[in-house]
Amino acid sequence: MGEDVRLRAVVALAQSMAAAHTPRESWRAAAIGACEALDGRFAALSVWERDRGRLRVLVNAGDRAPDEDEFPEGETYPVHRFPEITEFLHEQWAGGGAPRAWVETAEGAGVDAPGGHGYSHHRVDALRRRGRGCCVVAPIVLHGRAWGELYVARAVERPVFDRDDADFATVLASVIAAGIAQQERLEEVRRLAFTDPLTGLANRRAVDVRLDAAIEQYRVDRSVVSLVVCDLNGLKRVNDTLGHATGDRLLERFGSVLSLCGAMLPGALAARLGGDEFCLLTMGHPADDVVRVAEELCERAGDLKLGEGVACGVASTGDPIGPVRSARRLFRLADAAQYRAKAARARGPVVAGRDDTVLPLADTPPAGPQDRRRFRDAPQ
Repeated sequence: MGEDVRLRAVVALAQSMAAAHTPRESWRAAAIGACEALDGRFAALSVWERDRGRLRVLVNAGDRAPDEDEFPEGETYPVHRFPEITEFLHEQWAGGGAPRAWVETAEGAGVDAPGGHGYSHHRVDALRRRGRGCCVVAPIVLHGRAWGELYVARAVERPVFDRDDADFATVLASVIAAGIAQQERLEEVRRLAFTDPLTGLANRRAVDVRLDAAIEQYRVDRSVVSLVVCDLNGLKRVNDTLGHATGDRLLERFGSVLSLCGAMLPGALAARLGGDEFCLLTMGHPADDVVRVAEELCERAGDLKLGEGVACGVASTGDPIGPVRSARRLFRLADAAQYRAKAARARGPVVAGRDDTVLPLADTPPAGPQDRRRFRDAPQ
């Protein structure tokens, strides 16, 4: 393979990983790109889990065997099965120089395996069992530590990888490490952008995005969308009398209660909207189930040592609340129900559309200070 061909393969690999939107897409792009660059038949990307002493396969790409899923849930291998890997697993490479890749064959021959171990019986057995003739293994080093490995295999009838192929695999592993580092940075940015730093719950931006998507899905198949809006009572008194650090503990404790109750509705999004305002967004659950969870939430909030419980409003497309043409409409109905709960000092949730607890609201928001949670612009 010429140098220009390999250079194009490296560029293609880097571009495909950069274009990935999720870690899975990035792993798949890495495996496929390396497989094509090395003229392989199969490739896998794995991560070393030091705390569990095992190698966990993230993705299998190419010509997979019947027992190889693309994104396996439980394909792991104990570290002790790979004596050659222990040579560098706990080493540091501050200068960025990663260990070289090596080659193993189905005949049990090894090319430059670390520490003179020759070959891994486990990998040789796997090659034979799956009808592959050889493989090249390239360690992936990230932030100066061994992160995992790239594995590329060829079929029996294909030429065995040589030292030149192994050196190229080392280069590809470095490109993949850079792509993984970029993906990790992007994931951290996304996490910060959609997470409340105090409670660890989702933030208002995350609610906006999820609620918009839920209402769009509701328009398509009428999946029930429910929103529980909560206002934590007594936070100002706690801040004024006991200090803001104590107030933050109250927010954190209520956030934990909200998260716990949200877990009763699989897929629910628990969020802090800001200040003392929280919400729970669900899709696909019957309105009665959501109301029961809201009741549990009110009861648990009342048991907190700090604060004065919670005012809770519920709005669900599964109840008679009229047309819901926008995310703003559902949000305002839940918000209005919460106001009524707060005004009545209700111990349980007030539910829009039930027993005339909430008067019909127009989609157009009223003027004045009551509209303190203006939902971002959305179609009416």
